[in-house]
Amino acid sequence: MTEINRDDVAHLAHLAHIDMSEAELDRMAGELAVIVDSVKSVSEIAGPEVPATSHPIPLSNVLREDVVGQLLTQEQALSGAPDAQDGRFKVPAILEEN
Repeated sequence: MTEINRDDVAHLAHLAHIDMSEAELDRMAGELAVIVDSVKSVSEIAGPEVPATSHPIPLSNVLREDVVGQLLTQEQALSGAPDAQDGRFKVPAILEEN
């Protein structure tokens, strides 16, 4: 991997329309260099013989099957509602109509 220098950071900041001071450019170049080194270290260790992992603990499908249980009728569902209209819950309007 190539090293990221101050000029690279300045170029990226310009492309992203981000104003950065000289001190910010220097600091960001150093921080990005650390990140690039970290990625390089992981890339060296994780070769083709190391299987890819998406989760550190192997899990199988932990979801349960959907099972239809006892259903409420429309009347039962609306029976506890403070207000209903045309078979639906009626709630106060939150947007004004124009």
